[in-house]
Amino acid sequence: SSGINAEYGDKIMDPSDFATYLNEKIKVAGKTGNLGTNVIIQKEAFKVNILSDIPFSKRYLKYLTKKYLKKQNLREYLRVVASSPSTYELRYFQINLDDDDAED
Repeated sequence: SSGINAEYGDKIMDPSDFATYLNEKIKVAGKTGNLGTNVIIQKEAFKVNILSDIPFSKRYLKYLTKKYLKKQNLREYLRVVASSPSTYELRYFQINLDDDDAED
C-alpha cells in the first residue's frame, strides 16, 4: 500500500472539508465516489493521508489539491510543494513588500 500526505500548518484550510472534497472527487476505475476499500482517506490535525492498495498518482492528488484551492479562493496565497517522494505540503507564496516602500 502506498501513502500520500497533504500537510498544511495554518488554520487557513479546514482539514475535514478538504478530506470530504477528496472523498467526493477521487476517481477509482473512472468513477467518482468509488473508493471502496482500495483508497482510504484519513485526516489528522493538519494532515490528510491517502492510503491506496491500487496504483495512485501523486500528480493526481496535486491536481485535485490545486482545484480545491481554486474553489476556496486560496490559490493566490498557497502553492503545492513536494517535500518528499510521497508528501505534498501547502506553502504560502513569498510576497515582497519592498516595492511599496520605494515609492514614498
